Formats: sequence, C-alpha cells, structure tokens
Amino acid sequence: MTNQIAVGMKSGRREVGTAELIVIRHGATDSPGTLNGRTDVGLAVRPAPLAFEPGVLWTSPARRARETVAGLFPGRMAQEDVRLWEQDFGVWDGVAYSDLPDTGDLSLEALAALKADGGESHIEMATRVRPVLEAASGLALNGETRVTIVAHAGTVRAALALATGSEAAGLAFQIAHLGATRFRCYPGGLAVLSVNEVLT
Repeated sequence: MTNQIAVGMKSGRREVGTAELIVIRHGATDSPGTLNGRTDVGLAVRPAPLAFEPGVLWTSPARRARETVAGLFPGRMAQEDVRLWEQDFGVWDGVAYSDLPDTGDLSLEALAALKADGGESHIEMATRVRPVLEAASGLALNGETRVTIVAHAGTVRAALALATGSEAAGLAFQIAHLGATRFRCYPGGLAVLSVNEVLT
C-alpha cells in the first residue's frame, strides 16, 4: 500500500512520485575514534563538489555539516536549523569509543532509550528532528520536488524511523560518511528509496 501511495497519489500541482527528500551524512571528521554529538569538530578532508542538484538545501549548524555543504555544493546557500544537531551524548560526548560503556548486548529498543547523564536519548533526538523532516517533506510535496538536508548519522536514522514508524528501527542501519539516504515523500509519511547512496 505504501508503494502505491508514494507513486500514485497527487498533492497540489505535483505528482507525489516526484517529491523527494535526501538526507546526507557529513564527511569524516578530524577527530576519528571519538563520539561526537555536540562536540563541534571539523572535517578531515573537504569533499569534492557534486554535479547533483540538491534543490532546497538545509543543514545542521555543526561545523562538520557546514563544511560538507561548502565542499559538495560550493556557492550554494543552506538554511541552518538548530534542531538538526546530532544527538547530545552528554558526558559521553567527545569521549574515545574505547572508553565508552559496552552497549553491544542491548536490544535496539533499549539502545534507543539509552542516554548518558546530561544528554538525550535517540528517541528524544528523533522527536526533536521529526518536525524538520516533516516540514522538508511538506515543502517537497508543495512544489519544490527535492529538499536536501546535510546533517548527521542520527538525523538519517531519525528519517528512517519516520519512514518505518519505529525509532528503534533506525538504529539497525549503519550510516556512511557522505552517504545519501533518499526518500519519496507522500502525504503522511516517507518511503525509503535507498540508503548510503553515493552521489556524483
């Protein structure tokens, strides 16, 4: 049913099948080996420009996201939204992965609810990001046809959670640096078209 809705329904002047949301994770950072949520690190290497047309462009205010926008889409203005920040990992933010608690035995549901002192859970982050994703989807449906967001792995997983109806399900995906996750927008939701797509 979801596929039929995504391809067949109409909204205003545009076919729903042409409305698209792209969420790109920022490039690899200059601080590998550490958990970076609100820690404002930069990129190790600025990415090369893309021929891909992003349409309307939004970004997280994080330095690593803004530097990614500057590399992929030079000369293009991106609207910043503070709600697109990565998950706040509290006392774990900026800590080496080797020094973090072992969460490997947790279920996806437990992991989604987990939060460090002073931080937020994946569920809380996804709830914060959801209105931005819904606004981007609505903009695409109302005539822009494509909206591109450059942000974080957590942002991509929040979009996957919106598409699947489960915050925990988003944590089942490994999100690559500079990978693009593509969604078809339709009234009331998103349909996943690809994950970690390499744009050119």
